[in-house]
Amino acid sequence: MLTLTVTDWLPDTDPAASAADVDQALARSAAAGDTGAFEALYRRHAARVHGVVARLVGFDRARAEDLVQEAFVRAWQALPAYRFESAFGTWLHRLAVNTALMELRARRSRPQADGDDEALERLGAPDSAGHATALSLDLERAVATLPPRARAVLVLYDVEGWKHEEIADALGMAVGSSKAQLHRARGLLRTRLGEHA
Repeated sequence: MLTLTVTDWLPDTDPAASAADVDQALARSAAAGDTGAFEALYRRHAARVHGVVARLVGFDRARAEDLVQEAFVRAWQALPAYRFESAFGTWLHRLAVNTALMELRARRSRPQADGDDEALERLGAPDSAGHATALSLDLERAVATLPPRARAVLVLYDVEGWKHEEIADALGMAVGSSKAQLHRARGLLRTRLGEHA
């Protein structure tokens, strides 16, 4: 079985080439239809994309995995139009965040429960050893229990470094609402982490 490395797609690659340079070269090849180059990009960025998507959608791992796949499908489709004005990783990351946010907006407009209440109910439930499950919660799990809009604002502002104007635009809310959701999310997080410390 033939195994190729990232440098197999990069002619005359300088061993000191930066990760951004490697990404750019792979993206150019992938934009021209090279599926191997795109696979290399996937392997380089899947963990980071999965991390941000999972933080945005909460406990539902299957949905997070589906959204990661959807983000990469969208990236493959959009690559021919990618203008190389920003780092590929930045472009891909923003595309993945937008994919997750579209899912959150669609869920909000559907009249069904979104499953976050179930996550909240599990917080105080005893585990198999009789201890409160909440005692073993880490920050990621606590964030995952936040209401979807509050969680999205918290993740985008505190983790991803977006400005309130960008968040408001992406989530279809007023800037003041973004600030209020961030305040709410931080308060809920402090309470949840304090209760389970």
